[in-house]
Amino acid sequence: MVVQSSLLLLLFLLPVAYSGVTYDRKAIIIDGQRRILISGSIHYPRSTPEMWEGLIQKAKDGGLDVIQTYVFWNGHEPSPGTYNFEGRYDLVRFIKTVQKVGLYVHLRIGPYVCAEWNFGGFPVWLKYVPGISFRTDNEPFKMAMQGFTQKIVQMMKSESLFGSQGGPIILSQIENEYGPESKAFGSAGHSYVNWAAEMAVGLKTGVPWVMCKEDDAPDPVINACNGFYCDSFTPNKPYKPTMWTEAWSGWFTEFGGTIHHRPVEDLAFAVARFIQKGGSFINYYMYHGGTNFGRTAGGPFITTSYDYDAPIDEYGLVREPKYGHLKELHRAIKLCERALVSADPTVISLGSLQQAHVFSSQSGGCAAFLSNHNPNSFARVMFNNMHYNIPPWSISILPDCRNVVFNTAKVGVQTSQMQMYPINVQSLMWERYDEEVASLEENSLITTTGLLEQINVTRDTSDYLWYITSVDVSPAEGFLRGRKRPVLMVESAGHALHIFVNGQLSGSAYGSREDRRIKFSGNVNLRAGTNRIALLSVAVGLPNAGVHYELWSTGVLGPVVLHGLDEGSRDLTWQKWSYQLGLKGEAMNLNSLEGASSVEWMQGSLVAQNQQPLTWYRAYFDAPDGNDPLALDMGSMGKGHVWINGQSIGRYWTAYAPSEYCNSCSYRGTYRSPKCQSGCGQPTQRWYHVPRSWLQPTRNLLIVFEELGGDATKISLAKRSVSSVCADVSEWHPTIKNWHIENYGRPEEHHKPKVHLRCAQGQFISAIKFASYGTPIGTCGNFQQGACHSPNSHTILEKMCIGKEKCMVAISQNIFGGDPCRNVMKRVAVEAICSSAAQPTS
Repeated sequence: MVVQSSLLLLLFLLPVAYSGVTYDRKAIIIDGQRRILISGSIHYPRSTPEMWEGLIQKAKDGGLDVIQTYVFWNGHEPSPGTYNFEGRYDLVRFIKTVQKVGLYVHLRIGPYVCAEWNFGGFPVWLKYVPGISFRTDNEPFKMAMQGFTQKIVQMMKSESLFGSQGGPIILSQIENEYGPESKAFGSAGHSYVNWAAEMAVGLKTGVPWVMCKEDDAPDPVINACNGFYCDSFTPNKPYKPTMWTEAWSGWFTEFGGTIHHRPVEDLAFAVARFIQKGGSFINYYMYHGGTNFGRTAGGPFITTSYDYDAPIDEYGLVREPKYGHLKELHRAIKLCERALVSADPTVISLGSLQQAHVFSSQSGGCAAFLSNHNPNSFARVMFNNMHYNIPPWSISILPDCRNVVFNTAKVGVQTSQMQMYPINVQSLMWERYDEEVASLEENSLITTTGLLEQINVTRDTSDYLWYITSVDVSPAEGFLRGRKRPVLMVESAGHALHIFVNGQLSGSAYGSREDRRIKFSGNVNLRAGTNRIALLSVAVGLPNAGVHYELWSTGVLGPVVLHGLDEGSRDLTWQKWSYQLGLKGEAMNLNSLEGASSVEWMQGSLVAQNQQPLTWYRAYFDAPDGNDPLALDMGSMGKGHVWINGQSIGRYWTAYAPSEYCNSCSYRGTYRSPKCQSGCGQPTQRWYHVPRSWLQPTRNLLIVFEELGGDATKISLAKRSVSSVCADVSEWHPTIKNWHIENYGRPEEHHKPKVHLRCAQGQFISAIKFASYGTPIGTCGNFQQGACHSPNSHTILEKMCIGKEKCMVAISQNIFGGDPCRNVMKRVAVEAICSSAAQPTS
């Protein structure tokens, strides 16, 4: 027994042996040093290579050590043995860019990724490998998975990119969030997990492997946590570090849904909770979400925008205050790093919902985290013979166990308000080309009895599949003499469905993420003789998660029944159906530069006159001046796809969010995705990111395919920019800068907290919309004067900030000309307008 205890203690103390990068129970060890690592997810295909370095540099400036990315199998191997590592899929270039900027990489090979990505990252051809069963102890699947994993590992080795080779990759991941599937598959799932771990470790990368949300990850693979909070997570062996591979910064968006926000105060609180419990690796999912270009979004129903309320927004602009507040958090954590990696915390109760986690290193260092889990009230606690006031639902960080340098609920950085500014594009003259519905049967691919599953026909080469049949109506039918029109009922597992009768749109129906089945019921106009019924089934991204999701069906599966005939009901399900894969415009490559020139386009006023379904639109425009990110305003359109210079911007859909889910949002209390929502009663997505690098100076080709009918003449280009910046800072606010000042003993005036305002590069502060030193109320964009207000506030802020790109104002009675209300804790709230006008001369 004594021998076993000694061995267990040795396991606690000794790092697991890897060359270059190791780990022990406290942390990942790089070059012999335990590290607290702050990471952020940036997915290379969700931005452009021209954006990568800027995004990664902003991540570094925000205090990150690591960039985490999935590897997207379906993007890299679109057909068996045919590989793509170019453009947005140039994985080596992306990792070398991370290395150039000076950060590490966590490479999540998977190769299953989930990620709200089409088919969970698996190529669709994998579904048709004989005998295959996804993500279980299945030989065809394991062979394919191992082949791709080996391909990626060998590519990284050949470029010397693993940490063991001096490269930036310090961690790899195999599989992804397998826990639920493992339970569902039972012993086969357990065997598969063990095989996956053994296979990955056997590739000898020289860096540790991780499995997230997999409690029984076998040694030496590290199991890790994903979620909104992970402070209760414990690794499955006492000699593994505590890692959080996905700290969700927000949530994804689905067409027809609201926009989700996670308050930065709560996100910072969650990270601090994890660190104070001994966590040493945190990754924000996402740090930059980006854009689901093309048909990459999966789920289905996931929007083209994958913004995720991340610290860097979809367009590559920093989101304040989330970016800046987390940056201050990271600085505070790094001040505590030596103590954090050297000792286990001593937990001291400070009250019913208050605790101190104290880290004391052998070298004499000390760091403390004072927490208040009460979501409703401040707590005044005694620690180290000193009193501390801790706001509700927050943690104060004391890197010397005495001075507070950061509190998760006290946001001292500015808030930036973003706006889309319309751009007047002079040369946007629209032309139209109508998709031909009349000749569908002439171009049919297959004719068979009964209804076919959609993906078995399309192999996901198109979102669209036509189901075409005919109905003969006798001239003696009662409805032809004024009786009620017949009703067509269609059941489908597709995501959208459009019903055409004799070439005319008779109605549409849509599914949702909650209910993938579509039930259409509507009156149809039939005539005597033969009537053609054409059902256009539309996929909006393939499923990305679930047990055996490769077996889920899509498309019109029936029944298809016509009610209201003299005979009663007529079941059309098992009669002869013809199929056409995709659209005629797709077959003609109308979205490409060459294909767009191969047909006659209708010009001028006729474009606006007929807002009919299944219509292609074409226009040319010149690239706007400047460097601001660009977007297309598609609010006047219905549903479809859009391309620029042959590059797919993605799917658009002006689907409206429900009106009842949005309310005021408090950071206090446990966060879940339904908690803080916006956009109720508005289109889920109106603007679609246009990468600057896709444009040429003049004559850029814009192609739109519209399913339902919209007004293309109202499509416009917009630039995204900062419209105003706000600050809301109290007289007492802990800052890391002030902590350094106190330790170096500089004059007292330097201790004063400061208002910092900064417009985007190339912009200047043109006006002070609101300013108050006192007790202002409200939030950015809605500030109001409180009971206490200094009348000099507006004048002082104008004098010190107008005409400048950035300004700093100390919160001091001397600055504002006296104390407007004694014995009251005061704040400065200010909103400044940013403009790109030239800087005024002084």
